[in-house]
Amino acid sequence: MRIIGGKHGGLRLTPPAGLPVRPTTDIAKEALFNILNNKIDFEDADCLDLFAGTGNISFELASRGAKLVDAVDIHFKCVQYITQTAKKLEAGAIHPRKADVLKFITSTKSQYDFIFADPPYDLPVLPMLANNILAAGLLNEGGLLVVEHPSTRKMDDSVFFVETRKYGYSSFSFYTYSK
Repeated sequence: MRIIGGKHGGLRLTPPAGLPVRPTTDIAKEALFNILNNKIDFEDADCLDLFAGTGNISFELASRGAKLVDAVDIHFKCVQYITQTAKKLEAGAIHPRKADVLKFITSTKSQYDFIFADPPYDLPVLPMLANNILAAGLLNEGGLLVVEHPSTRKMDDSVFFVETRKYGYSSFSFYTYSK
């Protein structure tokens, strides 16, 4: 696992073994960020990484100059790894939070320009996740939400859906919010 671009581009991340995660592959992440580079000005962006796990996406966003990255995960060891690595990289934009993502979505008052969600593939509410995030008002107008999910699992219909990109077993579904 490595940071693809930005000021820390090429840096290998070595999370401890035994974390309850399934990190986004480097190939899929590189494809995703090739798309995002044409859609988002990261230097002005407030970002949210839901189900952050190893912080793989959070570190990528910070490396590319994101103004703020809230990294939310329920597992203490994941949050601890993100915190320690952010300190080492002097990535002050990253704010790890230990929280149940589904409760965080309904309780936070923050809004973001970019939200990435990489939930466990067997999460029962996965097909509804994008609609739940959008209904909670977490995405700024013109903002972008990306949900990673298994290619075999269909997401619920949404008026904010833009497209799905498939990368083997994983897919990214894109949503943009407009009033």
